[in-house]
Amino acid sequence: MKKRNLAIGVGAAVGAAVAMKMLTRARTVDWDQIADQVVHSDRSQFVTVDGIRIHYQEFGDASNPPIVLIHGYTASLFVWHKVAPLLADAGFRVIAMDLVGFGYSEKPRWFEYTIAAQARMVSGLMQRLGIGRATVVGSSYGGAVALTLALDYAASVEKLVLLDAVCNDEVVQRALLRLVSIPAVGEALAPFIIDSRLMLKRRMRKTLARSNYDLITDDRIANVMRPLMAADAHHSLLATSRNWRACRLEQDANLITQPTLIIWGEDDTVVGIHNGYKLHDEILNSRFVVLRTCGHVPAEEKSDLVSGLITEFCRDKKGRIKAKNDDALRHEA
Repeated sequence: MKKRNLAIGVGAAVGAAVAMKMLTRARTVDWDQIADQVVHSDRSQFVTVDGIRIHYQEFGDASNPPIVLIHGYTASLFVWHKVAPLLADAGFRVIAMDLVGFGYSEKPRWFEYTIAAQARMVSGLMQRLGIGRATVVGSSYGGAVALTLALDYAASVEKLVLLDAVCNDEVVQRALLRLVSIPAVGEALAPFIIDSRLMLKRRMRKTLARSNYDLITDDRIANVMRPLMAADAHHSLLATSRNWRACRLEQDANLITQPTLIIWGEDDTVVGIHNGYKLHDEILNSRFVVLRTCGHVPAEEKSDLVSGLITEFCRDKKGRIKAKNDDALRHEA
């Protein structure tokens, strides 16, 4: 009887904690209140696409060749905060965008939160900005969006760059994502998991190569967490994981005809490097570069190398890059 009463008491306490967390969290993040804390906020702009307010940052002269940068799951355009200015300095017009439901873009509950829907929004943003064709760069989940754009909106993609790109459903088969995908369970757990600095630090240790742990700073943690700490962000993360469905990309990769540069961190434990080899095998006109001592986030871990590779790839009409094999990277034939 005592054990039963204890269980009931513990259950009530947990339920009360969940209810309190859900009732006290902010509905959304107010841009006007946090804009001065956002990296490169002087470059930030907003535009409405299909009724949704999209946040993006623009670097470089508008007359230069365009590059569109797409971030990954749980991330934002912050992932490009070092690469974007470097590419602009190299002579490109750079558009780094927050996907719908992420960063400081709007997070409507009615949005589909599928990879195809996100690709449609990227295409719509390009049209709104007067960009007919661009080099499209996608990191992780953003790589899945970029692949979809190359397949479904081929005329918009001049060249394709994939950084540790998602191309199947392997990631969402992991225990935590399977757990939060359960209705009600995900809603109860999300505020505690997403708003936890301790959990975020643990995730960073899994996404970064051990030699790059110096990137785990209070500033980086704050910039990653800030756009996630509200009810609408929690919903969009859950909706995205529940509508993942990326296997089509692995199956249709052979249909991609654009010159493609594939970049992968050798120590990536999130999206395994075997996916990079698979994409390289399937995409006829592709180059594959492996970055040593690099995990899942090359844009932050190896920003100089990544911006240099993208610059070389974009400047060559056919997307050729010089083969190298040294302490920093290796080219796969």
